[in-house]
Amino acid sequence: MSHPTTLTVTSSGPQGATSLRLAVGGAWNLAVPPDGTARALAMARLREPGVAAVILVAEGLGDWDSSLAIFVAGVVRACRERSLSVDTSGLPAGLTRLVDLSFAVPERAGAARGDTRPGLLERIGEAVLALPKPVGSTPDFIGEVAFALSRLARGKADMRRRDLLQFMSESGSAALPIVSLISLLVGLILAFVGAVQLRVFGAQIYVASLVAIAMVRVMGAIMTGITMAGRTGASYAAILGTMQVNEEVDALATMGLRPVEQLVLPRLLALVVMLPLLTVYADLMGMAGGFIVGVFMLDLNPMEYLNATREALSLANVWIGITHGAVFGVVVALCGCYHGMRCGRSASAVGAATTAAVVSGIVSIIVCTAFITVACEVLGL
Repeated sequence: MSHPTTLTVTSSGPQGATSLRLAVGGAWNLAVPPDGTARALAMARLREPGVAAVILVAEGLGDWDSSLAIFVAGVVRACRERSLSVDTSGLPAGLTRLVDLSFAVPERAGAARGDTRPGLLERIGEAVLALPKPVGSTPDFIGEVAFALSRLARGKADMRRRDLLQFMSESGSAALPIVSLISLLVGLILAFVGAVQLRVFGAQIYVASLVAIAMVRVMGAIMTGITMAGRTGASYAAILGTMQVNEEVDALATMGLRPVEQLVLPRLLALVVMLPLLTVYADLMGMAGGFIVGVFMLDLNPMEYLNATREALSLANVWIGITHGAVFGVVVALCGCYHGMRCGRSASAVGAATTAAVVSGIVSIIVCTAFITVACEVLGL
């Protein structure tokens, strides 16, 4: 049975030339909690005025390891700093050799950590590493994607072309039915809402301008982005999350392949290419919905409605809508792949990752829309 650590401090000698006797005993190892109070008291006694010598002895010493050697070395170092004589002959021979060995090689100049203030980049890095895991892993994931894109630009990425074509088909032509329905209904709703007010002034013809500008500039891209966040973003998170649960992502890394280049990069590029195209298609479907309302419910002439639509459109509005679509493609793909790649190892974690991908994708779309709108206002577009 190990005895608890003991440390006894006694003093002897005349006033002004005191000798301290430090007696160590009991068990000194990492398995026994140290007596911090006794150690602090012993080190404080070393700094008292009038202490001239220190004698270290072992009394009833049991098992000991490096923890005792560290304590004795600290006492010896403190004595040397105050020019006190120290006697370690009362300690075990093995312990004495360890202490002497620790002082055999002098400390290299500049090796000790100074109190200098760390640089700006170091402080920023420490702040990022100190962030909570869900926040701190986001820039890590974005950095991995950026590195994969740089390797792709240099022709060194491990991405397979057939994967890119498959994901473009899944996120493009396969999404046309749901995009068509949503965009057509949005165009109908915009036309109905506009007609309620414009009828008061007898300006029903401006329904064409309202629907065309709203759909082409922002509404077509927003509704397409939200649709793709719920359809494709959730699919990405569920598939990648399931691969995490089945340890397929770990298998890719074990084989020397880069999971981000194999799994994330083709999905990201597919959405970046296809979502602007879907946005243009959604714009046409939305204007078709407005055409139905204007011609069949407001009794407008079809050619008159088409001419008003053509006059309201501008190339700047078309490019703004396409820019929205490209940005939303990046956002939806990153949100879906991020939550899928950072999924836990259980079935419930896959469901949580899918939900988080949809929510974060929709919120990111709204936030990006606000930034782009403000930027266009500042630029006068």
